[in-house]
Amino acid sequence: MNQIVSSLPHVLSGQRLEIQDAKAGVISYYVDGPTKSSEDLTAGSAAPLLLIHSINAAPSAHEVKPLYDACKASRPTYALDLPGFGHSERSERTYCQRLMVDAILAILHQIKADHPDQTIDALSVSLSGEFLAKAALEAPDSIRSLAMVSPTGFARITKTHGPPEANIGRPGVYRTISRPRVGRNIYKLLTVRPSIRFFLKKTFGRKEIDEEMFEHACRLSRTPDAHRAPLYFIAGYLFSADIRTVFRALRLPVWLSHGVRGDFIDFSCTDGITEQPNWHTTVFDSGALPYFEMPERFIKAYEDFLGQIESGQTTSQPTDQSP
Repeated sequence: MNQIVSSLPHVLSGQRLEIQDAKAGVISYYVDGPTKSSEDLTAGSAAPLLLIHSINAAPSAHEVKPLYDACKASRPTYALDLPGFGHSERSERTYCQRLMVDAILAILHQIKADHPDQTIDALSVSLSGEFLAKAALEAPDSIRSLAMVSPTGFARITKTHGPPEANIGRPGVYRTISRPRVGRNIYKLLTVRPSIRFFLKKTFGRKEIDEEMFEHACRLSRTPDAHRAPLYFIAGYLFSADIRTVFRALRLPVWLSHGVRGDFIDFSCTDGITEQPNWHTTVFDSGALPYFEMPERFIKAYEDFLGQIESGQTTSQPTDQSP
């Protein structure tokens, strides 16, 4: 693992740990909250929570900080740095959906090892919802529920007719932008301070953004090899070609939440997915990250969803239903 990346400051409380996974490489994650021996671990509060940041030019576990800080008091809370971002490995390799799914499967395996008698509640932001949904289909016994904040896949422009495991990567685009100096210069243009502020304004849908998030993204963008994963993102390799098929196949309880401001508000093409009984939707008067703008309301809505699961009001669909 790159020593300079490892020397980045910790952005969340608790421990920062690493997994060496055969498929995903070195994966960094944070964990905090009640321990297994704590008196606070009751049957209702013990379910561990996994938080997964979005994908952009310089993301990290810091993007889920309001949720991490709010939830760690009552349950073991984990926050992942996906491959190519934060403290995780940034080696020269293909950054695609499969790599991200493998990283999530690795952290799910670690959480299950830490809490063998518990299933996991998992929450993702934006494009990472696609990775999490695929991981849930591959490890159905590990996850109790999914929460997706402003997920991709429901907009009119989404491609939906690819074969399983296919992404929408464009090799010609990647070959062009990955040429010596070209890719690094493109990345520099995308991550100068005015550019990062511009894109965050589009995310929040307003002039006011989270300044701590802005400063951290600026700092991360200046670390060695920070350009590698974002170039694959730009070329389409991190987007699924069959995501609505994946979403339709989910049988566990799913909570979808999104805002009404900014560039990430098109949820017009659900194809009957969110109408299934295991799907629940909450719309906030916010941008794409409502937990930054109205954390108490967001946490309350999420806890209400989890409470319905625990009371039996929200259940998984039978596994023999047609997708």
